[in-house]
Amino acid sequence: MASSPLNVQPSSHARSNSLPSRQHPITSQIDENLNRLRASQSASTSTSIGHQLNCLQDLYDSVDMLLQLPLAQQALAQEQQRKWVEQLLDGSLMLLDVCGTAKDALLQTKECTQELQSVLRRRRGVEGLANEVRKYLTSRKEVRKAIFKALKNLKHMENRLSNSSFSNDDETIAMISTLKQVEAVTISVLESLLSFISGLEAESKSSRWSLLSKLMQQNKVTCKEEQKTNEIVNAEASLRSLIKSENMKHVENVQNELQNSEMCIQDLDEGLESFFRRLIKARVTVLNILNC
Repeated sequence: MASSPLNVQPSSHARSNSLPSRQHPITSQIDENLNRLRASQSASTSTSIGHQLNCLQDLYDSVDMLLQLPLAQQALAQEQQRKWVEQLLDGSLMLLDVCGTAKDALLQTKECTQELQSVLRRRRGVEGLANEVRKYLTSRKEVRKAIFKALKNLKHMENRLSNSSFSNDDETIAMISTLKQVEAVTISVLESLLSFISGLEAESKSSRWSLLSKLMQQNKVTCKEEQKTNEIVNAEASLRSLIKSENMKHVENVQNELQNSEMCIQDLDEGLESFFRRLIKARVTVLNILNC
């Protein structure tokens, strides 16, 4: 198996104070987290996406430790690396924007879900419920529209990364390549999250993760796709079914689906918020390095 840019060993003429090599605990942690995220590509349930968000938090904690190393800061501050560092900053800004879209989508869906639960508890009947369901469905269309735009931006980032080339002969470039791998895996997780929230089929996982595989220079791993479980989609489907049948006997089932959806949204929102803070921290660190 070809080695990852992350695993590039220092050249024989490198000084003793060179950048962290494969044996360094920090780069080993980054490598491990990247592999954990790559291995999680086979599932697209709320649980698996929540796990991916947690793994992203661990990954960015390791990246933060890497960026705190004086030699890493010196490497990124070099004038000849400014182009690549500015690209990383541009990428982080777009990722923050996409996170904001995801947060807004979760909040909007959660608020509509809670309102529907309130209506059901008050037992207004099918007619009263139908009005609220129409509001919910309209809101979901708005969410999907925003998500489509965010996914388009992520695709643009993917294309830019695919066209990037790095020479692993230089340790500084190897470190930047590692940060590009981090960006690639972040794009893949956010694509999965946005596609889950929208309830629409995304690109095949093997395609979504091909960029990361390319950057890591590893053989493609194919996994049997697990059966999808999407609490948000299930809640929407149960609402449509209730309105179509006009049978209030199914209210209890709808309430359960809405409750499951709300819990799912809450878990995803908490994971996204924690990752969002780490992404901001990483961006601020890089900006400080450039400004020093």
